[in-house]
Amino acid sequence: MAATGAYLFPSGSSPICGREVMTSSGGKLKSNRIPYLIRRFAVSSEQQAPATTATTTKKTSLLENGNGWLEKRGGDNDRPVLEAENNLVEEESCVTSLNDYFEQSKEFIKSDGGPPRWFSPLDCGSRLNNSPLLLFLPGIDGIGLGLILHHQNLGRIFDIWCLHIPVKDRTSFTGLVKLVERTIRSENYRSPNSPIYLVGESLGGCLALAVAARNPDIDLVLILSNPATSFSKSPLQLLTPILEATPSQFSLSFPLVTAGDPLRMILDRVMKGLPLQKTVGELSQHLGTMSSYLSGLADILPRETLLWKLHMLHQASAYVNSRLHAVKAEILLLSSGKDQFFPSQQEGERLHHLLPKCELRRFDDNGHFLLLESGFDLVTIIKATSYYRRAKYHDYVSDYMPPTPDEFKNVKESYRWVNIAMSPVMLSTLEDGKTVRGLAGIPSEGPVLFVGYHTLLGLELGPLVSKIYTERDILVRGMAHPMMLVKHKKGKLPELPMYDTFRLMGAVPVSATNFFKVFSSKSHVLLYPGGMREALHRKGEEYKLFWPEQSEFVRMAARFGAKIIPFGVVGEDDIGEVVFDYDDLMKIPYFRNDIETLANESVNLRANSNGEVSNQDPHLPGILPKFPGRFYYYFGKPIETEGRKQELRDRQKSHELYLHVKSEVKRCIAYLKEKRESDPYRNLLPRLLYQATHGLESEVPTFEI
Repeated sequence: MAATGAYLFPSGSSPICGREVMTSSGGKLKSNRIPYLIRRFAVSSEQQAPATTATTTKKTSLLENGNGWLEKRGGDNDRPVLEAENNLVEEESCVTSLNDYFEQSKEFIKSDGGPPRWFSPLDCGSRLNNSPLLLFLPGIDGIGLGLILHHQNLGRIFDIWCLHIPVKDRTSFTGLVKLVERTIRSENYRSPNSPIYLVGESLGGCLALAVAARNPDIDLVLILSNPATSFSKSPLQLLTPILEATPSQFSLSFPLVTAGDPLRMILDRVMKGLPLQKTVGELSQHLGTMSSYLSGLADILPRETLLWKLHMLHQASAYVNSRLHAVKAEILLLSSGKDQFFPSQQEGERLHHLLPKCELRRFDDNGHFLLLESGFDLVTIIKATSYYRRAKYHDYVSDYMPPTPDEFKNVKESYRWVNIAMSPVMLSTLEDGKTVRGLAGIPSEGPVLFVGYHTLLGLELGPLVSKIYTERDILVRGMAHPMMLVKHKKGKLPELPMYDTFRLMGAVPVSATNFFKVFSSKSHVLLYPGGMREALHRKGEEYKLFWPEQSEFVRMAARFGAKIIPFGVVGEDDIGEVVFDYDDLMKIPYFRNDIETLANESVNLRANSNGEVSNQDPHLPGILPKFPGRFYYYFGKPIETEGRKQELRDRQKSHELYLHVKSEVKRCIAYLKEKRESDPYRNLLPRLLYQATHGLESEVPTFEI
């Protein structure tokens, strides 16, 4: 079974990046610029290969020694790893452009031959411990470089293998299915407690679904980019009779295909952000590049190969659609709105409805080649959808990865105009009780528990988290309502994509287990005891706390010696006023039915509580917008629980501390309501005038402390 064998290309075609390799006689072999390691051949059942078993596979790698020789190293039965400490190769520069895809594709197919096989990009970098295996299944091109813009980022968290299907290879679709199937079975045998990721685009999406349907007992996570399951509705069908009627000496294959989406993508890259005076010159320069692209695409998909792949697409679509009922894998479906090859958005909706464990993300402005388009980051999508895990179940603490600077920059940008319009005022309290402007009073080291008031619709949350992260480099992990992170039923609740930013910034479903985990990791944690009841309050209930009688968070904080920081927020009444609340909505049958449906779909976290705090039915109140005011945040003096673990096990003692925290939150709110009256910049117009003279991003003054 070749999928588990250990084979290497001859040294002359060895994928050492950008180096000239010396032979034993001192002669030079041709330099090969493809930065990839061919892991092993993986041939289909239709071709012969030396027999091996999963238990006899050797770890094999290419290593360049001091003399420039290539050596083959064997090891134990583990998979080959490409980590920095193994010194397999020196890291080369990051591949970041579409041009690299075409350049390296040309190099890949220069001496192409043999059966389909797996390779691993050497530019993936050092990855996390116990990183799961990711198998990339290419689209119609078959090259396997479709993740080239994502190799480095993916390589930090996955062990990446890419499937390469040579241009002249004629392995059938079922042959490819069996090839991938043997690989996942072998790797599942090797690491039974780790998931295997299948990332498939177009044809590769069909391949991933087919493998999942045949192997429901294996823990697979599928990430599908515009899968070709809708080939029966695709304009690509029209190419087959045209190509069959075209004389073999004419190469009309990819110029026909590239008349739309790829050229649009190239032009977008060329034109985006260019100054007007440079447009003509740059365009002229890149027209030659586009001509080179078309030539390269014709080499990747010559007429005979394209005909073969079109027939394969037809077979693959029919094969998968007849087996969708058998797919039990976890699936993240990525659908483009401007796919000129397939009706991907409509198909995405159909698959989302049919597949039980499927999440859908739409990209309205992207085309078919989503993974090769600028501005799309696959790792960010995986993180923001909580699809990254290294064990059987996703762990919101051990599997979480903080946002990168670029990711946070995008998050911050989404709140930019909110911050400009609201000019939030941040006050904190030092250990000696002194109130200062800014966030100097927040402890740098965790565990820390922020406990506060949830304003109308939770509008205070974005500025709070982004300001603390920007000014103190502290990531606050919010304890969120489960309906924001997990949807158990498909119904009327808000779609999960609305909350992707929350996941990216570390939101955790509120539960005792997750509380324990985040405190164990010494995190800064955000808790709103009033929860949804405060965020969806009634008319006239501004700044009123709805806290449960239980004081569990106090004992949990004391168990880890966490500092508790009570805080208050005001300003919601300067932004909007509730004019149609829950009580009004429940009097109207139409709205009452909707609220009851939403309540049945969501989890009631306070079902066992008494009083108003238990009334947390999801709904959207009618709000009358006001002339934008200003948000004010006040973080009180940190309350120590270190050394009080035994004392606070006593329910009465813990309840006393609970009431103290609650009174401090009320005090912070009262302080802000009083002090904002003397703020000369409380209203929008004075702030705009100040920003017009000092810059939009400038910090607007406030009241005297």
